[in-house]
Amino acid sequence: MPNIKSAVKRAKVTKVKTLQNKIIKTGIKTMVKKFEAALQQDDLDAARALYPEAVKKIDMAVSKGTIHKNAANRKKAKLALRLNAAGQK
Repeated sequence: MPNIKSAVKRAKVTKVKTLQNKIIKTGIKTMVKKFEAALQQDDLDAARALYPEAVKKIDMAVSKGTIHKNAANRKKAKLALRLNAAGQK
């Protein structure tokens, strides 16, 4: 346990930020899972509707500094490839 006042504050802020980051990352994972489930069920309309929502969640995480922009671009590209591949079947 920290004794210095600034260290106590940093520990408190870190705890809050960690929780916020976890919430954001969980939201991304949930949207990606919904998107993947729609693709698995061959529900192309639902997948097309969920794709912009998933991309928005990813972009919001980048704007908040939760994930790196290159990681976000990689995730979005992977989703787009899956959607395009499902559309060509």
